[in-house]
Amino acid sequence: MVARKSTKKSNVSAEDLKQYYRDMLLIRRFEEKAGQLYGMGLIGGFCHLYIGQEAVVVGLEAAAEEGDRRITTYRDHGHMLACGMDPNGVMAELTGREGGYSRGKGGSMHMFSTEKRFYGGHGIVGANVPLGAGLAFADKYLGNDRVTFTYFGDGAANQGQVYETFNMAALWQLPVIFVIENNQYAMGTSQKRSTSSPDIYTRGQAFGIPGEAVDGMDVLAVKEAGDKAVAHCRSGAGPYILEIKTYRYRGHSMSDPAKYRTREEVQKMREEKDAIEHVRDLLVSGGHATEEDLKAIDKEIKDVVNASAEFAKESPEPALDELWTDIIADAAPQNA
Repeated sequence: MVARKSTKKSNVSAEDLKQYYRDMLLIRRFEEKAGQLYGMGLIGGFCHLYIGQEAVVVGLEAAAEEGDRRITTYRDHGHMLACGMDPNGVMAELTGREGGYSRGKGGSMHMFSTEKRFYGGHGIVGANVPLGAGLAFADKYLGNDRVTFTYFGDGAANQGQVYETFNMAALWQLPVIFVIENNQYAMGTSQKRSTSSPDIYTRGQAFGIPGEAVDGMDVLAVKEAGDKAVAHCRSGAGPYILEIKTYRYRGHSMSDPAKYRTREEVQKMREEKDAIEHVRDLLVSGGHATEEDLKAIDKEIKDVVNASAEFAKESPEPALDELWTDIIADAAPQNA
């Protein structure tokens, strides 16, 4: 892992820190509840949890502005919550219910929100990367000031279409941030066994794309790097690569027993690098919150998550005639 940097950033207030804590805790409690519902048989198919990686998307969303876009892969629940999508709609979609963001037809990997500029989780490894560049191309074509965050993992970083996209994004100076969420294991193969270069972000050098590695277990380090990348893209200087070195505590999906690593390794990360506990310590040691304050936040978050589970359970399954809807798309408006 990247050594933890100092987190005393002058541009982050105590209220910002509390918000990051709340946002990361919402993702973790939501994912824990999703795991429970999966075990109860209420969520079917694949279900990829984001537990352990919360600081990545929360830090980058803190650097984003209204109108910026984001697109990611199948481990996408955290991204939806971080950009402000309703937990009720996300959980209802996970359970295949009518109240979900895709009306129960997309499940874990296929949710979208034009309101929040979230253009989906995508199940084909690396396939979302050229789509993300396409979103950025649209913004450049329209002449606005938006930036697109294109998330993918260390496994997807070895796909050929990623490098084709790097080339086009550099040629056209697209305002896209390529975010490599390097949780070190892809599906179940360690980076050392699958990737020839220890720092994946350096592969952008062949295309003239700058980048850096970031400690993904420190939300403030991610926010700082995100601010830098966003400023680069908004200036018209073209794409930027952030390799955010993080760690997932659960298996690749709910069906993965994760036998490719030891329990001791996972426990060590939880005890020494957990992003939420790190912010918790900063809040308490800095006098910004008491233990009672944080307990109240935890209760508030648990209530939100429990309510989302109840909403999902009570929402009906899609009607049979939904099979015939959303097959052919209407032309997208130019200002979407």
